[in-house]
Amino acid sequence: MINVWNDFYTSGMSFDDSELELKARYQVVNIILLLSILGLLFGILGNIIRGIDGYILIEFILILSGFIMIYLIRKSKRFFNPVMEILSFEYSIFFVFLVLFSPIEDMKHVWLFTYPLIILNLQTPQKSKYWLSFVVFLLIFANFQPFFKISISSYQTIYIIFVLVLVSLITYFYQRKMMDAREVIMQQRVVLEKRYNELLKKDKMLSTQSKQAVMGEMMSMIAHQWRQPLSTVTLLISNLQFGKMLGNEISSQKLDSTLNEISSTLVYLSETINDFQTYFHPNKIKSKVEIHEVLKKAVNFAKPRANRNNIEMLINKETDIESVTYENELIQIILNLINNAIDALINKDTQNSKITISAKNVDDMIYIYVKDTGEGIAQEHIDKVFEPYFSTKGKNGTGLGLYMSQIIAQKQFDGEISVSSSDVGATFLVKIKKDVNF
Repeated sequence: MINVWNDFYTSGMSFDDSELELKARYQVVNIILLLSILGLLFGILGNIIRGIDGYILIEFILILSGFIMIYLIRKSKRFFNPVMEILSFEYSIFFVFLVLFSPIEDMKHVWLFTYPLIILNLQTPQKSKYWLSFVVFLLIFANFQPFFKISISSYQTIYIIFVLVLVSLITYFYQRKMMDAREVIMQQRVVLEKRYNELLKKDKMLSTQSKQAVMGEMMSMIAHQWRQPLSTVTLLISNLQFGKMLGNEISSQKLDSTLNEISSTLVYLSETINDFQTYFHPNKIKSKVEIHEVLKKAVNFAKPRANRNNIEMLINKETDIESVTYENELIQIILNLINNAIDALINKDTQNSKITISAKNVDDMIYIYVKDTGEGIAQEHIDKVFEPYFSTKGKNGTGLGLYMSQIIAQKQFDGEISVSSSDVGATFLVKIKKDVNF
């Protein structure tokens, strides 16, 4: 029902942000036309009951013209201004008729207040001045014409004109202020939209740079992930070739064993490719997962780099935690935090380099902890670690990993990432919804 009325008020037209004033005028015009038609129907009924049939034809013509005007402004916006002029003319004549031929004691100044309000809503402030001048001219002219007897004196005419002009000025300046305020709001809106588009463009650029940085890291991980298995395959094949060159007989059992080992290694490489392919092509589909299995996948991605730097990675598991979530995005967050922890441990002097990952269920949230045994984060850097382009790694860091992880946590998981630090290491806490519902 509300949609039906809204459609009527706006004549079924669509308006963009630059046409808000026109939309408001459409609404006013449709309300005026509707009330005018209802008022005229009531007038016809009253005249019939009282036996006054002299105005019925005029009232019927006005009702018909009202319906025609409603149809025209629904048909096209180009009919709106002509309809405005017709309405303004009709109401101006109606107002002058009431003032001149109705007993002055019956008016009680009501029409003096309604005319400026209606005209200023039908017309622009500039045009409304001409219509007011037109009405004032008719009122003055009526006092000098010899054809009709009017019900007001010259003094009353001057008084009515004075009140009419005064009310019109008050209404005009109020509407002028409202229009100025609307223009300021529109200008501010344009500035805000421009700023929003700039921020959106910057956010996309940061996202692209982050993805490129992640792809570079992942390609490095693939290389390290494959290096050992490929070396194993090469060694097995070389052993067979070397034995053949020496003339050694290769038994079927040894051949089968070697081929099985090669096959197992190739299967492992294939599974690795599948894991990376899944990671790089997230389907944005929620799935039911066990959180520790997701953590394990993230650890497996980073394990070659950690092993190469003698860093131990440990997942503490107390109980299964089931979750309906975006697995790939969660892996990206945890992997970024693990890589950040590895970076912190690489330059540490002690040999006790360890990354501990754990998770627990807290109400409808899941808390994931990534803790390292590094030297911690300087106090002056704590509040900046999630800012874009902030990095303590010099040329080796993009400053986007933690920033994008925070963005993903907030937008995809309705959560957040926080950090605490001491001289024995840093702990990142990832809070995510247990079951995402968007």
